Order: sequence, then C-alpha cells, then structure tokens
Amino acid sequence: MSVYEYLPAEIARLCVTRKATGLVLGQVQTYARLSREREERARQGPAEILNLSELMIAMWECAEWERIAHAMTEQQMPVYVPGQDPRVGRREKQRMQRVALDVAAAEQHGGAPAEMLRHRIYRIVAQRAGFPGEPRLTVHMMASSLSEAAHRAWTVYGRPGGLYRQSAYRITSVEQVLPEPGELL
Repeated sequence: MSVYEYLPAEIARLCVTRKATGLVLGQVQTYARLSREREERARQGPAEILNLSELMIAMWECAEWERIAHAMTEQQMPVYVPGQDPRVGRREKQRMQRVALDVAAAEQHGGAPAEMLRHRIYRIVAQRAGFPGEPRLTVHMMASSLSEAAHRAWTVYGRPGGLYRQSAYRITSVEQVLPEPGELL
C-alpha cells in the first residue's frame, strides 16, 4: 500500500511558509491580500468536480498567509522566521505522526513495506474538441509527474461513458501548481 508523505493542504501550507520566510509584515500582508483575491476569483469561477480544486488550494494558501501575518503581529516578528513560529513545528510533528500511523496501517493491511509517495498537485485542463470558445473543464490531481497526472485524469474521466468521452473532451494542458515548479519539498 502507498502512503502520501505530504497531503495537499500540507503542501499548500509548506509552500506559503517557505515563500514567507524572510519577509517583513507588510510583504506578508500583501501576499495575504493577493491570496484573498485569488480565493474570490476561484469562488466565482466554474466549480470543479473533485474536492482537490483551485478553490481549496486558494483557501489553504489564504488561511496560511493570514495566519502568518497574525503570528508576526502577535509575536512582534520583524521578519518571518518559521523556526520562531510554534505552529510550524507542531504541524510538522503532527504530519510525522500521521505518516507513521499511515505507514503502520498500510503495512498491517498489506503485510509489505509501505511505499512512500511524494506527489505534487497538477492542474489538468480539458476542452471539447472543435469548440475553442466553450468553457474548459479543470481538475486538480496528485501525481508524481505531469504524464502521470494526465494519465490519471484520462483514467478517471476518459473511460467509456466518462465525462471526457461523453462530451468529446481532450486534455489541453497539464501544469504543476504545488509546489511551484523548481521548488522542492
């Protein structure tokens, strides 16, 4: 059985924490405002089929930017340093406990060592073939690579009777959204 090293919300928070490192409060507040705007745009956009969506990612990031701004204000941090933020340490401890429990459960269930997955979050966009002006269908999936993300989307939605096949959708783009390309976990 497989175990995720990081869950989507954990990836989003970790990415925000890394971006915030070394920023002053005004910069963090600017990012918080921008993330609120992104969340609002995601709320107004088309709803996605799965729980892992642009809206969820925007909400996780917005909550973390706002939390960091609040922590900096409360602790009077001139510059954000994750080591001085007690919640960062607690979350990592909780993540490690979750991973240990997931590994134990996977090994108990399957009898073999658990496979640790370090997936990323990809945005897969599909559009009806021959209808460039029509709305696009967007989904977000966890996968280990761009090609695996496209394959998973096609496996879920491209099967006979699936949404891609019913409406003649074709995958038009796949991009890594978390962590940002080049950023390591």
